[in-house]
Formats: sequence, structure tokens, C-alpha cells
Amino acid sequence: MWTYHPQLLAIPVPRYTSYPTAAEFNASIGPRHMAQALAAEHGLVSLYVHIPFCEKICWYCGCNTSVANRRERVASYLDGLHREIALVAAGLGAGARVGRIAFGGGSPNGISPVDFVRLMDALTLHFDLDNPVLSIELDPRTLTAEWGAVIASLGISRASMGVQTFAGPLQQAIGRIQPARMIENGTALLRAAGVASINFDLMYGLPGQTMADLDDSLDQTVALGADRIALFGYAHVPHIISRQKKIDAGALPDARTRFAMAEHGYRRLLDEGYVAVGFDHFAKPGDAIAQAVTRGTLRRNFQGFTEDTAPALIGLGASAISGFAGLLAQNEKNAGRYRMLLSQDRLPANHGILRSEDDQRRGRIIEALLCQGRAAVPQDLRCEVGPMLGAFEDAGLCSFDGEDLVIATDALPYARSIVAHFDPYRRDSVRRFSSAI
Repeated sequence: MWTYHPQLLAIPVPRYTSYPTAAEFNASIGPRHMAQALAAEHGLVSLYVHIPFCEKICWYCGCNTSVANRRERVASYLDGLHREIALVAAGLGAGARVGRIAFGGGSPNGISPVDFVRLMDALTLHFDLDNPVLSIELDPRTLTAEWGAVIASLGISRASMGVQTFAGPLQQAIGRIQPARMIENGTALLRAAGVASINFDLMYGLPGQTMADLDDSLDQTVALGADRIALFGYAHVPHIISRQKKIDAGALPDARTRFAMAEHGYRRLLDEGYVAVGFDHFAKPGDAIAQAVTRGTLRRNFQGFTEDTAPALIGLGASAISGFAGLLAQNEKNAGRYRMLLSQDRLPANHGILRSEDDQRRGRIIEALLCQGRAAVPQDLRCEVGPMLGAFEDAGLCSFDGEDLVIATDALPYARSIVAHFDPYRRDSVRRFSSAI
């Protein structure tokens, strides 16, 4: 059983999909830095392609997306994206090849299947593709038979559907109506298209949600055979995401209930035979990410937990983030300004941070603790961080084993709070993030 220590979860912390986090990005980074980083890549890289459109915008969503209700706006954005693909590919170092391509958003199926095929054609034309693993995020509300045909023809092997909850009243409370039959049909369509790994995104901590609601969603998810499950806690930050003001804050579960929901979901899915990937992701034992957990090779990047071993992740599209050893760079967020920059043949990166040697070693420790539950800590960092971890050690949540800091197996919900002590930036920005659980 997880023990609830509210005082140790009280301070908001990042999800640490990068270090430093995006909260530390600044406008000193621009096209020159991005061009230098691209030119230095000569081996395996991964691509993330951002499609910032959805048919409808869900109230909880914090993604950089808009309604795909104007054909000319979508076409203009895709023109810019095609130009960025050409510029980035031309700027890569000799020998660079692409081993993975992930399409996210928004919703990639917020554009037409024909436009998506043209996008894939552009990637094939400009980049050196090394039989890449293809993955896509999908909205089941707009997942048509035509999309199934495209997914099959392109050989997309991984897909993630935004399910959130199967409970009708909860769907209404968060502005995302999708009957269970729609999820069932989407799952069947993806299986028929040859998708071998299907992820369901689920949420706890929703307004009015009960443990029975959570159980029902888990039951239906397991019954549909999801290969991966992401069980996220809803982060209510209406001061940052204005559309969340439509959600009734008075109906949200309290912190203790959220903790109980997270634990209940964790135990349920382990009992169903899933492998825990961190404390809020799960995968069937045969899935590649579960095998990475077993082998101790799990990684973490802007897409969350991954088995991807490529040292560089290149983001394409408005707001997309690229990660290199010495640089984190984010593209212009506003789609109009993004298109304008590309019309001038300029790389659209305009925010980010240079990663110092100290940033990189702290980042390696944070990643290892989140992915493997232990990391070697140099003496100087142990002297710095050790005293701050005293309360966690006293509670039996972590301990030092020789040179290694080890997070206890029943301390997973505290992992982000523990690793945050290795992040000196966080000490001045604690109000920028959501609840730790």
C-alpha cells in the first residue's frame, strides 16, 4: 500500500519530460542555435510532428491546438510545415537517419487523410528514413474508415487514443462526448489496420468522478485489450488554461481522494497483468516499453516514457520542442507567426535553453531515478541534495545505497517530488506546475 504523506506532495513539481524544463525556456535561443544542433547530428534521430488541430476542443486540454473548421487555415499551416520539413532535413548532418516518427497534436486526424499522406510523402522525400517506427495520436470521434486505410497503407504500428473516461456524465463535465461504442469501433479499426500497440489515455481526478467510475473505465479498457495505458491525474490550472474555467472546480476530488484513485488504478492494472512504467503508465509484458522496463533501458523525453534510444528528438510544427544533448529548442507557438517565419525560409525555433554540463548531469540523474528508480549521485550533489531529502528518507521513501540514491518500490507517487530536489531552477518557480499526483 502507498502511504499518504500530504506534506511531501504539497509543492507543485514538473513532469520532467526534459531537464531543464520548458518553464526555464527563454527567448535567447533562435534559428542559429537550432541550425548548429541539427548540423551536429550524424546518427540516429527521432521526429515529432505537431498537428495543432482538433474537430472540437475539450475543456481540460492544455495542448497547443485549435478547431480545424477553416480549410484555408489548415492548408496554410501545412504549407509551413512542409517548408520546415525541407529546411530541417537539409540542415541535418551527413549520415543522420530517422528511426522513429511520432505524429501528435491536437489530433493528427484533425486534418484530412489525403493531407496526412502528403505529409508522410514529404518526410519520406526529405529525410533518410531507416525503417522508422511510426506512431500517431488519434481522436476516436473523427476516426473514419478512410483513416483506417491510410494507417494500414503507411504501416503505422502504434496508436494512442484519447479516451479519458467511459462515464457519460464525466464526459459532459469535461466537454468530450464519445460513447463507448465509438471507442470500441476505433479499437477494432486500428487492429484491422495492423496496429500492434494501442494506448488508451485515461484520467482520474475528474469533476464528480467516483472510484466506481474509475473502475468502470479500467474494466472497459482492459476488456478492449489496450496494450498501453496512461492514467493521468487531471491538472486543474484555469489561470494558465482558460478553457478549464468551464469545468466545475467545486466538483473536483480532493487531494487524498486523488491519491487513492492513483493507487487504486495502479493496483488494478498490476493485478490485470500490466507492467508498471513509472507510477502512471502501464503496458502489457510483451510491449516494447514494458520490455525496456525489464531490461533497465527505459528513457524519458518530451513524449514521456519511451524505449527510444536516439540521442536527439527533433520537433516539427508550431510549439514543437526539439531535444539535443546541449540544447532544448521550441518552435514559435503561434501558428500565424510560425508560418510567417517559414515563408522567409527561417527555422521557427525562438525559445529554449542551452544545456550546461551541470544541466546534463542533473538531467541524467533525474531521468534514471524516474525510469530505473535509482541513480549514482556524485558527492557534491549528495551534499547539496541530501539534507533536503531528509523527510523522504525518514518516511522510508528513498535511501542511499553506497553512491546510489534509490527510490523505494512503494514510493512511486513521490518520485517527481524527490527528483525535483536535484533541480535548482524549481526552487524559484514552484507555482508554475500542477499537483505532483
